Amino acid sequence: MRRAGQAVLDALLAHYADARTILVLCGAGNNAGDGYVLARLAQAHGLDVRVVSMIDPGKLQGDASQAWQHWQECGETFPYQKEFTADAEVIIDALLGTGLTREVEDDWKQLINTVNQSGIPVISVDIPSGLNADTGVISGAAINANHTVTFIGLKKGMFTGSGKACCGEISFDDLGLPVEVYESVEQDAELLCHSSQWALSPRRHDIHKGKNGHVLIVGGNYGMPGSVILAARAALRSGSGLVSVVTRNEHINAVVAACPECMVHGSANGEIDPGLLEKADYIAVGCGLGSDAWAQRLLYLVLDSTIPLVVDADALNLMAARDHLSLTEECVITPHPGEASRCLNVRKRDIQYDRFQATQVLRQKCNAHVVLKGSGTIIQHNGLPQVCAFGNPAMATAGMGDVLTGMIASLAAQQIVMAGDISKAVMAAVCLHARAGDMAACGDDRGLMATDVIEYIRAAARYREE
Repeated sequence: MRRAGQAVLDALLAHYADARTILVLCGAGNNAGDGYVLARLAQAHGLDVRVVSMIDPGKLQGDASQAWQHWQECGETFPYQKEFTADAEVIIDALLGTGLTREVEDDWKQLINTVNQSGIPVISVDIPSGLNADTGVISGAAINANHTVTFIGLKKGMFTGSGKACCGEISFDDLGLPVEVYESVEQDAELLCHSSQWALSPRRHDIHKGKNGHVLIVGGNYGMPGSVILAARAALRSGSGLVSVVTRNEHINAVVAACPECMVHGSANGEIDPGLLEKADYIAVGCGLGSDAWAQRLLYLVLDSTIPLVVDADALNLMAARDHLSLTEECVITPHPGEASRCLNVRKRDIQYDRFQATQVLRQKCNAHVVLKGSGTIIQHNGLPQVCAFGNPAMATAGMGDVLTGMIASLAAQQIVMAGDISKAVMAAVCLHARAGDMAACGDDRGLMATDVIEYIRAAARYREE
């Protein structure tokens, strides 16, 4: 607990070196104990510290009680008042820890809302109060922290759902636990945060386009040629040697003009040249596909082929309507929460309530790789669920899913040609897509277009952490 308090003080001094007045909000349990330790350390450092407790601190037990008693020797603890107003340069959130099992209500909820509305920077201790550590769901109300200092282990709920929005910048401290402790605990998710996890192999100098994978993109119904254009351009930027597009006859000129590097084939009645199917290594279906008879014929034509495919958007909705989701191990589905809810015949909020559980159920139902898009995209196949650490709110705009579909199909096709691992292709595509989005956004949270992201794919692939 002393180490935890010191870790929070270090974060406070690093991010708010000029701050002099600190408000520490303490609740119950060890999270409160961390807050009392921090209060004592901060005061010893010369800061003006005020502590407000949501409970009678005399009811604390164990180390938390001892931490409060030590604080009492040098400072005062004030009870929470309903007319409470936040008044400090920095607030320390030590209200509720990782053991939250109920909805935040009454005075607790009022206090959290007051803090969020105050505009004062917040550092959360271990996890923002009110955020579920396992699911990333807000339990009634949750602190919107600027920084979160988390201990012992990273909590998977901090990186998906509402987790990233609530946590702000996350720093980790293992509090000096020995390696043996970590070896005794079973990991329940993998955070994709380092390029070594998905780095692409360098190519031989004598490679040619026929060895770099042939992607077939099927979609672009009336009024939606942009979807297949985005997917095609993303596939080429991701390294595909050949990209073919099947779309409405009326859209051929538009696709060729926007992406002259791809080969475009018109389909008047939902037909595809059998020779084209034979040449493709991987298919992307769903981008701007629509739901009419033309779309349905194309979808079930590619489903009946033996070629693996990534299924997105309209294609997923059509399959869900017929309850026909069974695919092969080399296939990928890429639903957002709304599409996932239709695939599982549940409410959208049920998907967001436990995104990890949703991906597991989807995996069992479709037999393919599952990519559940959103803040903290989750990948589920065999083994641990994987959570992408990258991405930003500026990516919440039209066409981003088409870019990701093209990237997955491209990298999967390249893996198939090399007899490689499709799982690595999916992981690389998801992370490179999100990282390219971060690079293109330049820290802004709006105004990003899908075409901007495509232009950063190569830069994202080159980037390596030190």
